[in-house]
Amino acid sequence: MSALSGAASSTTAARCTARSSTMTGGRAYDIVVFGASGFTGQFVVEEVARAAAAAGEGQLCSGRLRWAVAGRSSEKLQAVLERAAERLGKAAPREEVGILFCDVSDAGSLAAMARQTRVVLNCVGPYRFFGEPVVEACVENGASCIDISGEPQFLEGMYLKYNERAAEKGVYVIGSCGFDSIPADMGVLYTRDKLKGTLTAVESFLTVKSGPEGLGVHDGTWKSAVYGLADEANLKKLRKQIGYAPFPVVGAKLKKRGFIFYSPEFKEYCITFMGSDGSVVKRTQRYLHTELQQTPVQYGAYVTVGGLGSVIKLMFLGMIFLLLVKFNCGRKLLTKYPEFFSGGCFSKKGPTQKQMDGTSFTMTFFGEGYSEGQDLQNGKPNVKICTEVKGPEPGYIATPIAMVQAALSLLEDAASLPKRGGVYSPGAAFSKTKLIDRLNKRGVEFSVISKPEV
Repeated sequence: MSALSGAASSTTAARCTARSSTMTGGRAYDIVVFGASGFTGQFVVEEVARAAAAAGEGQLCSGRLRWAVAGRSSEKLQAVLERAAERLGKAAPREEVGILFCDVSDAGSLAAMARQTRVVLNCVGPYRFFGEPVVEACVENGASCIDISGEPQFLEGMYLKYNERAAEKGVYVIGSCGFDSIPADMGVLYTRDKLKGTLTAVESFLTVKSGPEGLGVHDGTWKSAVYGLADEANLKKLRKQIGYAPFPVVGAKLKKRGFIFYSPEFKEYCITFMGSDGSVVKRTQRYLHTELQQTPVQYGAYVTVGGLGSVIKLMFLGMIFLLLVKFNCGRKLLTKYPEFFSGGCFSKKGPTQKQMDGTSFTMTFFGEGYSEGQDLQNGKPNVKICTEVKGPEPGYIATPIAMVQAALSLLEDAASLPKRGGVYSPGAAFSKTKLIDRLNKRGVEFSVISKPEV
């Protein structure tokens, strides 16, 4: 039996254990995975186990990664650890893994979890329903919190309610640290850093390729989309409460594309990306401009969809979705039958391992800007660049990689984080850290496709 399996069979000894000789700041753990037995959580557990194994081999400056899993059922948590041990083999950690009882509806258990760790990886969604109690517990009890939310209402609501308190406590609450939206947010920063001059505008195009088994997504993502689109009006009200300053446009204004258009670069039809990437990137750029006086970058996010047949199918499903999402009974139908209404893409079972193994993503960035000495306000952009972020299946392979590497950046690159704690987007928090290097080493690769052209 591996050390990881051994940990799963000794719940009592592992639960709430405080080993004073190895504590940092009085906390027993560096990382706790909350919601570890959920569909996404199980893959995050595997990724943390890999990071712990790497730490044991001297690949982290701390030399050791102390971690635990948390959830409502010790039996399910044990099963997740046993599954991870079987799948990882040599990568299974050598240290005992803690098992903590924690329920999102029990504030006391959330507080107890937060007091024992430096960082909580929150995998319990939809976040609009279950995210805030975790954020509140972490902020009040001095733990940083990372989630993989793609829900702008939740992300920006947490900024409004907890940014100042998190700053007072010196903790970091960093949302959207999965596929939504680390590739987009960090990809824009990577493009900026590789351009010789001043980047002023970027468009990204997401392409997801699947193998013979097709594409599969768990219905948790579907539910987030259903409830998010149903509540768009409240997002506008929320942004008025925050009081965002107008986003400054530097350089030539980026032209808006139609919702559906043909791309000669990809020889496919494309649509506007409906996820959180646009709002997350805009938050980052606003922060970098107001706090660090950096030139803000305009951003447009799109996704390739294929030929005309794919467009027709997408439009048909989209119209049904947008009609049903307006009504309570329609939302119930959408969430009850995700596979039917998504054309088979989303299901309550989630993707199979074969589907995940055969799926990959590429996000291509086309950037433009001005060479040194050029007038940013009156001249035309005179330099262009194309970069790329590519990686494995986005939802359950790339997302855990991004989430765990973000946590390691939070733990290991502390001197490069913003000086004040607070509620941040990934780019705002990690712009000066080694996160991109960490992601490259784990298979989410950033590269320049065409060098800056004048």
